[in-house]
Amino acid sequence: MFGFQTLDVYNMSVQFHTDCKKLLEKIKTSKNVTDQLTRASYSIPLNIAEGSGKFSNPDRKRYFVTARASLFECVSILEILKADEQINQTEYYELYDVCDQMSRMLYRMIENLSE
Repeated sequence: MFGFQTLDVYNMSVQFHTDCKKLLEKIKTSKNVTDQLTRASYSIPLNIAEGSGKFSNPDRKRYFVTARASLFECVSILEILKADEQINQTEYYELYDVCDQMSRMLYRMIENLSE
C-alpha cells in the first residue's frame, strides 16, 4: 500500500469524486459543467497522491495547495448548480459538508509543512 492511500483526506476525496460522478449522471447539465466538475474532483485525489510522493516540504505543500484549490472549484460549481436549481439543498449540503471536512484536513497538512 502506498502512504497516500492511508490518508483519510485521500480516501474521502476518492469517494467525493465518485459521488460527484453519480450526481452528474442523475442531473441534466451542460457538457462544460460536467467536464469541469469531473476534472476538478479528479484533481483533488491526484494532487494529494502526487504531493505525497514529493521529498521536499515546499513541493509537497504546492500539491496540497492545488488539491485544496480544486476543492474550492468544486464547491463553486456545486453552489452554481444549486442556484440554477439543478440540485437541491440536501444534495448540495451533503457534498458541501464533505468538502468542508477535506478543506480543513488539507489546510492542516499545508500548515504543518509550513513550519
